Amino acid sequence: MAPKRTTRQAAAKAAAASSSTSPAVESPAVSSSSKPPSSTIPAVPTAADTSAIVHQAWKSYVADTPRKLKLVDTFMVFLVAVGLVQFVYCILAGNYPFNAFLSGFSITVGQFVLAASLRIQANPNNSSQFEKVTPERAFADFIFGSLVLHFFAYNFIN
Repeated sequence: MAPKRTTRQAAAKAAAASSSTSPAVESPAVSSSSKPPSSTIPAVPTAADTSAIVHQAWKSYVADTPRKLKLVDTFMVFLVAVGLVQFVYCILAGNYPFNAFLSGFSITVGQFVLAASLRIQANPNNSSQFEKVTPERAFADFIFGSLVLHFFAYNFIN
């Protein structure tokens, strides 16, 4: 079976076919000596532009995100901080009980993945994709996955 074409490939093939059948004629609006006006060239974003974008994104997040999802996001930020602290400690102080470091870091990464899954399933904007999964069911799955993760990590330490 032949692979499917993407829209980019189809557009490129159509452009190649039209250019090969008709002679190349330069349009009067575009000439090689004319430069595009400076207003069409995107400017390099400045620190003020970046700050305004971040501020607008934060305002939108605070206004539009439900409180339960903010709590999950806070937990995910905490997990990233704990993972960084464990990694820096391993680099600076050494990793003598390597099983302990590996187990702790694996729990941190695993909990982050489980929390991301919980956030995706509990988000009201994604309810059409998870029609059979209620937020309560997603939380129960999160708890069950966390218990299994901690059980294996505890047994890995010895």
